Amino acid sequence: MIAVRGWLALAGVLMVSPAVAQLQPYKVAGDAIPASLTGKPGDPARGRAIVANRTVGLCLLCHSGPIPEERFQGTLAPSLAGAGARSTPGQLRLRLVDAARLNPDTIMPPYYRLDGLTRVAKNFDGKPILTAEQIEDVVAYLATLKE
Repeated sequence: MIAVRGWLALAGVLMVSPAVAQLQPYKVAGDAIPASLTGKPGDPARGRAIVANRTVGLCLLCHSGPIPEERFQGTLAPSLAGAGARSTPGQLRLRLVDAARLNPDTIMPPYYRLDGLTRVAKNFDGKPILTAEQIEDVVAYLATLKE
């Protein structure tokens, strides 16, 4: 009986929930995540579509950017114009994955984190806001914004 309890306890420690299992591992180096979450570059056109989409990325809720067809852009956060000149792709990646690592008081949501969150909408419970591929697409788009 004791052996069974011990094994069950160990199994509980070793099991990874399905939500955590879907996140790609990454390493933070200083103020950046230098390596792609997917091992390949993202697509800037898909990244632009994510940034502009008010039901996926919601970026323009707080940020403004060089997307003239989108009206009513945000003013709460820095403009996305020039993001690629101000930050490296690795710095952009960390800000998308979890901006609170750089600024604990940020209002920017962690787009690729699951732990330590409160008041999570049911449709995002147990999954990141953006997938690793979507993060890389947004990084690729933001990196093109040099002005």
